[in-house]
Amino acid sequence: MHWYLHVLKNYAQFDGRSRRSEYWYFFLFNVIVAVVLGVVDGVLRKILGFGMFGMLYGLAVLVPGVAVSIRRLHDTDRSGWWLLLAFVPIVGFLLIWFMAQESNAGTNRYGQNPRLAIA
Repeated sequence: MHWYLHVLKNYAQFDGRSRRSEYWYFFLFNVIVAVVLGVVDGVLRKILGFGMFGMLYGLAVLVPGVAVSIRRLHDTDRSGWWLLLAFVPIVGFLLIWFMAQESNAGTNRYGQNPRLAIA
């Protein structure tokens, strides 16, 4: 939960670096919330005929999600433009590999290693 809130506080910060834990905990929390809201929206569709909580949540976390993804790519010493691979079928799975890689030790062109900055 700490990492999720940290990402939301830095929702439009596209420079710098993000640790693996920051990215993956944000991702995990978004999946959990999306499943819960999907169930709520399903119930509301049966009762009221529409449900839009999932869509509103998706719009609310779109910019923070892109920002933390770009910072995570920066942590592996890649440009944020690599995120566009998500739109290429099959090749987009390469992003999972990039996001799971270990951070570059020390400082790279995007800043200091976040693990060293916090410790």
